[in-house]
Amino acid sequence: MLRIRLTRKGSKHQPHYRVVVADQRAPRDGAFVDILGHYNPRTQPITLVIDHDRTKDWLSKGASPSDTVEKLLKREGILD
Repeated sequence: MLRIRLTRKGSKHQPHYRVVVADQRAPRDGAFVDILGHYNPRTQPITLVIDHDRTKDWLSKGASPSDTVEKLLKREGILD
């Protein structure tokens, strides 16, 4: 099953994240299928860039978002 989730990037104590589609069995920073955007919680306000069309396409194909990504997608208006 495919999940839309975050992978951690950045150096120690300076994280930023990619929003990716990955197999749920893959490790957090392991193999992924597609990159949908990026998220930086350290900026004020937070930086969140997501490709709406590709995200909706993956959701229609059955990919389910993680809890954190679900909150971010609701914030962006992609999910209700």
